[in-house]
Amino acid sequence: MYAWQFKTATGGIENDLYLPAAGVPRPKITEDQVLVEVYSAALNPADYKVPELGFVARGMVPSPSTPGMDFCGKVCERGRKATMYRVGEMVFGMQGGPLGHGSLGQYIAVSKEMLATVPTGLKVDHMAGVGVAGLTAYQSIQPHIKEGDKVFINGGSGGTGIFCVQIAKALGCHVTTTCSAANMELCRSLGADEVVDYNSVDVVGALKKKGQVFSLVVDNVGMPANLYSQCHHFVVHHGHYTQVGAEIGISSALQHAGNMFLPGFLGGGQRKYQFLSLKPNHEQLVQLGKWVDEGKVKPVIDSAWEYDDVPRAFERLKTQRAKGKVVVHVKKNIPKE
Repeated sequence: MYAWQFKTATGGIENDLYLPAAGVPRPKITEDQVLVEVYSAALNPADYKVPELGFVARGMVPSPSTPGMDFCGKVCERGRKATMYRVGEMVFGMQGGPLGHGSLGQYIAVSKEMLATVPTGLKVDHMAGVGVAGLTAYQSIQPHIKEGDKVFINGGSGGTGIFCVQIAKALGCHVTTTCSAANMELCRSLGADEVVDYNSVDVVGALKKKGQVFSLVVDNVGMPANLYSQCHHFVVHHGHYTQVGAEIGISSALQHAGNMFLPGFLGGGQRKYQFLSLKPNHEQLVQLGKWVDEGKVKPVIDSAWEYDDVPRAFERLKTQRAKGKVVVHVKKNIPKE
């Protein structure tokens, strides 16, 4: 099969990707897996941030490796324990297993728990980007809120933030979010009740003025650095703080270690802190598909790229200015929609 690969990403993954002239072996499936022909894939920051960790990545990423986690495509084969899927039907989901055999290849082997059937009539490109960001948003919000709660989403215009805003609204919450001035209308169009421009407003100061009103903070950014330590001023006593996104680096790691272990009387946070660990969940993917079908959640596509342009797609993602998902057409001559 054809697949984009890299042996190292120390020079930037967009510069190190190549297409093996002889192709690569088609993956074999286990009894609880499904073999999917990938039609479209969507890129996530982890697709380049982990490989670009240098020597740290050597123990996490095989060489050579095919990047990509998100996808939408057609079932080609199923294991004997994955009979809820039919050969020939369209599915979407994520690859959360061993790194290195990702969705920027022609075929991908995926656990049955990481898939769901695409509701009839939904677009391949839209569903390709639901897996990682959609599940992350769902798991960061749904367990911690009830209808009518107020939720603060730090970073509402990024890949995960777009889903956070819409899922919180679908669950009946009042949503306040942050973004740049250029993205404020996007966040409002997704359903955000209040939008804060983080470049012109002291975010922590503005939240403190509201008092203890939020049941949940979902932090997709990791900044400002004192957001967690000050959150007891604007989060109710039984509230939660869920960390989703952050920069990769020593200072960021130290900040999150402090958030987790520094007690409140020494300047740490005074609300329950969770660093989200994404878990595969078939039922939650089904729910996300249902919300998309109902129009309650609308995937947002920043740009769509043809297969030969994968390095340029990574360049776009790395600008950190993408509004929504960066999608790649993996299947050559993908059906026009």
